[in-house]
Amino acid sequence: MPAPAVTDPRPAAATGSRIPLRTALTSGLRWDLPASLVVFLVAVPLSLGIAAASGAPVMAGLIAAAIGGIVAGTLGGSPLQVSGPAAGLTVIVAGLIEQFGWPATCAITAAAGVLQALLGIAKVGRVALAIAPVVVHAMLAGIGIIIVLQQTHVLLGAEAGESAWQNVKALPASIASLDPQAAVLGVAVILLLLGWKYVPASLRRVPAPLVAVVAATALSLPLTSDVDRITFDGSLLDALSLPQLPGGHWSAIAVGVVTIALVASVESLLSAVAVDRMHHGERTNFNRELVGQGAANVTSGMLGGLPITGVIVRSATNLEAGARTRKSAILHGVWVLVFSLLLASVIELVPVAVLAGLLIIIGVRLVKVADFTTARVTGDLAIYAVTLLTVVFVNLLAGVITGLALAMASVLWRVVRAGIHAEPLGARDDQRWRVVIDGSCSFLSLPRLSQVLASVPPGSHVTVELEVDFLDHPVHDTLDAWRRRHVSNGGTVEIEESGTATLREAQDRPPARGSSRSALRGGFAPWRSWQRHGRTGHAGPTPELPGPLSPVLAGVDSYHRRHAHLLRPHVQELSAGQDPDTLFLTCADSRLVPNLITSSGPGDLFTVRNVGNVVGNAAGGDGLDPSVEAALEFALKELSVKSVVICGHSGCGAMSALMAEALTAPKHSAGHSPEFGAGHSTGAGAGRTPVDVWLDHARPSMAAFRAGHPVQADAANAGYGEADQLAMVNVAIQLEQLRGHHSLQQALESGELHLTGLFYDIATAQVLQVNPTGISHLDPLPRATDDAGHPSVGVGVA
Repeated sequence: MPAPAVTDPRPAAATGSRIPLRTALTSGLRWDLPASLVVFLVAVPLSLGIAAASGAPVMAGLIAAAIGGIVAGTLGGSPLQVSGPAAGLTVIVAGLIEQFGWPATCAITAAAGVLQALLGIAKVGRVALAIAPVVVHAMLAGIGIIIVLQQTHVLLGAEAGESAWQNVKALPASIASLDPQAAVLGVAVILLLLGWKYVPASLRRVPAPLVAVVAATALSLPLTSDVDRITFDGSLLDALSLPQLPGGHWSAIAVGVVTIALVASVESLLSAVAVDRMHHGERTNFNRELVGQGAANVTSGMLGGLPITGVIVRSATNLEAGARTRKSAILHGVWVLVFSLLLASVIELVPVAVLAGLLIIIGVRLVKVADFTTARVTGDLAIYAVTLLTVVFVNLLAGVITGLALAMASVLWRVVRAGIHAEPLGARDDQRWRVVIDGSCSFLSLPRLSQVLASVPPGSHVTVELEVDFLDHPVHDTLDAWRRRHVSNGGTVEIEESGTATLREAQDRPPARGSSRSALRGGFAPWRSWQRHGRTGHAGPTPELPGPLSPVLAGVDSYHRRHAHLLRPHVQELSAGQDPDTLFLTCADSRLVPNLITSSGPGDLFTVRNVGNVVGNAAGGDGLDPSVEAALEFALKELSVKSVVICGHSGCGAMSALMAEALTAPKHSAGHSPEFGAGHSTGAGAGRTPVDVWLDHARPSMAAFRAGHPVQADAANAGYGEADQLAMVNVAIQLEQLRGHHSLQQALESGELHLTGLFYDIATAQVLQVNPTGISHLDPLPRATDDAGHPSVGVGVA
């Protein structure tokens, strides 16, 4: 049957509208009414059977079914869950009845309901969300198998056993003593349920389970003497009774109260989790569900009913029948009450085999091949299998507890297990070894760590690479003891720490898991953060790395060991040639890393760098600086780039030099126009350095800054200093020069090429966009202020 449509789960108050009372009462009845009838037909025999198996009065099952539907359905937090007596409590209830009697068991049920409600008020219900999905899937599959095994015997006209294993062993005997009439009715229901999806859409509006039960019941009417049908013993009113307090054995009573409360709560919450996974509508409020279940158990205990839980069989039936709201669960309770009081004879017309066929299909649909496949792919197949088998052949609670224990053990094994291995560097005769410890390293990793460290030859030169996010004191002690022992035997040990947890922290403070965001390495963190502070336990530089070259060569060594294999698949396709998208012209400042601030990789940016990120001017005043001109021509004609970016940055030395010169130089100094606007110096001149000559390319930017360029005003309003204002103006001026360049005119006019400017604020590691009229923000996060109260990024807009 098609899945029910998703409706807005929010209450009227949340959507800003008020729903009329009549609409609220009738909404969804088209689906909920027939679904409630189907659930009612399933709930009646199940409730009677559970009551009989528990040793309670048979009608106590119907009392619990009615209260579970009406009270738990109204007050509970799972709209599509159906509550009632459940098989999971059968053994517990039977033991209490045997020890204390039925009236005292009713009192224990009511007390358990009070405890459940208190748990809900204490808001502990959301613990159900911590249940591993594989356990829920296996639980559903196990329940489905139990249902199929039980109801197959009923369909064959035989009695079902008390356990799944008994049903398996008795199956050949049931087949041998087959009741043809019961089998025909049950098979007819199964065929109708399976074939209903092929009938016209207009007929499919009627739920298939309802059609199957009614049709098969009608087919059975001529067989009045030979078909087993639902039977009642006594009246519902006769079964109503008040509870009685037990006489003594209060500790055993307390255990019974806690046991029923916890088991009923766990089963209800597990069922609610499973129900949520079966539809896309309103989610369960787990705390409210506990309060609702508690209220239902208090009511059931006070009126002589069995303990109540959320029942996955009835809930699955409810969903399969097309229920949309909690009205279906409430109405099913009403039908149980009304039909038990007034129309018991109609219920008694339904053959047991008809319900068996319905339950077999429900059970089969609870066993999903997709869940099995997911467990196999995710490595949870063992958890799935053990949970399923325990649910089937032991009981539901034992299966769930076993599954959760296995799931927690699996998570513990996967999370705390560190990757630890040792390998020689080069030939074994070189006596150079590397030990890599990666992941979370705790005392649980000590057996593996000790084994790996013992495999390192004595006297070798060892580099220990710690890339861990968790490190505790026992690991620190083990590594330190091994290092001292290895050094005393003539070896050397160098410990390089690049993770978020360090040996010093493990020694000085309680262990804590580090944030992965702080594990900056390989293009993010500078050498000083891991080459100087991250190495311990060695005396002096490595012989192969001369002092001045040590950072570079150590970085190359780290690249080969840690990143080359990750990068290789991406650069292999670039080995035949480059095809970048963008020409990126930026300053030569070492603090600005283009690929980092643009999240780009090899082959993305065609980068040109010079002092001050200027496009420059040719010696004759026509065109750009030759180096920039050559790069631009190659990028446009050979590489067909689609965009050109000019990127400045804060704290630019070139801009600071211009500002200092403007403050100290006279207005008409030799060799410069008074406005700094001509763009050319009169020559190198005496005492002018190459830097002075190069800065002539940025003097138009200085002139625009002093003239009050719009970018300068916007940057000033954003709280930036004058040097950074000039750096932003410089980006805008360089863009203007590019827009006026003859080789770009046609591409810009046709839209084949785009220009933009960027500004990198080093102090905040944030990037702004610069255009001819102002600056704008590219960072979507809220702006902060520094210690001096200045904005961490500008607040002006273009």
